[in-house]
Amino acid sequence: MLADPRHSPVGAPVRPVRAFAHNTGNQATGGIWQVTGPGGDAVLKHLTPAGDGAAHWAASEDPGHWNYWRREQLAYESGFAAGYGIGAGIGAPGLLACGERPDGSVELWLEHVEGTAGRDCTVEELAEFARRLGTVQGRKRTVEPWHSRNFLRQYAGRREFGPLDWDHPAAAAHWPADLREGLRLMWERRTDLFGLAEAAPQTVCHLDVWPMNLRRRPDGEFALLDWSFTGAGALGEDLANLIADTFFDGLQPVDRLADAETALTTAYLEGLRGAGYRGEAAVRKAVAAAGAAKYCWLAPAMLGRLAAGGSVASADYDGAANGAVMERRRPIFAMLVRWARTALTA
Repeated sequence: MLADPRHSPVGAPVRPVRAFAHNTGNQATGGIWQVTGPGGDAVLKHLTPAGDGAAHWAASEDPGHWNYWRREQLAYESGFAAGYGIGAGIGAPGLLACGERPDGSVELWLEHVEGTAGRDCTVEELAEFARRLGTVQGRKRTVEPWHSRNFLRQYAGRREFGPLDWDHPAAAAHWPADLREGLRLMWERRTDLFGLAEAAPQTVCHLDVWPMNLRRRPDGEFALLDWSFTGAGALGEDLANLIADTFFDGLQPVDRLADAETALTTAYLEGLRGAGYRGEAAVRKAVAAAGAAKYCWLAPAMLGRLAAGGSVASADYDGAANGAVMERRRPIFAMLVRWARTALTA
């Protein structure tokens, strides 16, 4: 927790501060905490231009960069986050306060949203969110100067790896040869996948839609959290992210994957049609291309960690043993490989 918060809308903490799980590698995030004071509950997110973290998660001063450190501040202060899903049952936490600190970093104070966490939503509830998201993204959207551009190419294309052993014994024990070959194809043709996603029908996306960034309020509205990546993207790009990332870190049992893929895709397309969009084939191809592109680096990263004798689990969200992670991710990777082959051959 920040030792001296300057802009608290709830006063000094009256009970221990709770730290939220988040990507501690991202240099643009100094921490996220729930603070309870005399004025009630709030969430404090510390936005930093050069915080601690990994080199490949460096923050940027460029408004179009995928990791522009002030983007979430602008999303809230401009009213963009609150208005993004207006009328469709998708909202955002309310902005309570925002202010700069002496070192130039920013305190972003947000409403603490009550309700069902995304990881506890049923497939049916996630499908209802997908339908509403389709309604929102079927509308004409305006790309703002501070929105990210070419997110997939910047985010997934920034990673490089040395020689990869696609037949590493630990990989071969859980991933059959055709899956490993498909993952190699996905990695080696990532530039083609980026191009296909960029050539697809575009909208303004959230670009980090997954259960950790989703709450369902008691009144049924969904609140989307963490607007730090939002920007131009393909129709279906957020859907692809939600389908895969619901399962990668064990947030939900992977045996629900097939049902989730079908239900969420069907619902999203229904939402698009309800908004007047007619282009289902193009959206399905965009889902395939964007989903495969977003995670093209993950299998190579896992192989690199295996070769170094490290853990392949997500450090911030997943504490499972390597074998369990490899097995859990097998059907998700199989889906992504199918998507990649569909996009590249369509």
